[in-house]
Amino acid sequence: MPYRCRHCGGTFCSEHRLPENHDCPGLDDWNDPGGVFDSGFDASVEDTRSGRPGLAERLSISTGPGGIMGYFRGNMTFVFLAIMWVVFPLELLVYFGLQDLGLFASLFTLSSGQITYVWTWVTSVFSHSPFNFMHIFFNSIVLYFFGPIVERKVGTRAFAGLFIVSGAIAGLAQVLATVAVGGTTSVLGASGAIAALLGVLTVLNPNLRIYLYFIVPMPLWLATLLFAGYSVLVSSVGGIGAGGVAQLAHLAGLGIGLLYGVYLKQQGTRAPQELQIGGGRRGGRRRY
Repeated sequence: MPYRCRHCGGTFCSEHRLPENHDCPGLDDWNDPGGVFDSGFDASVEDTRSGRPGLAERLSISTGPGGIMGYFRGNMTFVFLAIMWVVFPLELLVYFGLQDLGLFASLFTLSSGQITYVWTWVTSVFSHSPFNFMHIFFNSIVLYFFGPIVERKVGTRAFAGLFIVSGAIAGLAQVLATVAVGGTTSVLGASGAIAALLGVLTVLNPNLRIYLYFIVPMPLWLATLLFAGYSVLVSSVGGIGAGGVAQLAHLAGLGIGLLYGVYLKQQGTRAPQELQIGGGRRGGRRRY
């Protein structure tokens, strides 16, 4: 039976449900003597803020500790990773197996020629280049390390919204900017969404120590500055889609994350002191 911790947003078994049994980061903010006897877990699906039943309850979907949907709370990072790796072989099947480029574009890419295909605003976020395995590989690594931290800080619902919305806006920014200068393009990849996570953590803890490619130690603010600087430099020299990489999508996603990070910091949210990551974002068909 899964239990959800209100302090960090994670989902745990009965043995590790208490904050002190899973090294809950919320213990750092434990300053409420009156809450000592509060387990900190949500065993109800009722929308207590409005006094009305929540959507899940109206649909008879159990999201409580004993419900199947309870497993998704605190684990949306891994759900998104799973979606990416389910979509990838489907891309290979359509592109190389069926060799249907039109179907591939209408399902997996956000294109300047099909911008009204609103479903691609989302599906393109979970799709990656079928020509470059490292595109999905590096995006997966960064999401694996950054995602759970952000999700624990903001909650599963806000994390899912941030990831999908920032990814969609980043892709739209790249496509619309290209159209504005008289060009055509198509984009796919989770890079805009992952850049947003990078921006959130940069604001929450700019001195967070990371290990780039598991080797090079540096503060997060420097890694973010290098990332943004590279995108700006390449865009200024070769255009916003130079090298087949959606540089503007990177910058748009990063900007969204920085703004959301400022909001979270005003709410008193903090980030951990050390993190190890193994890769960056790519852009591209345009990968991004």
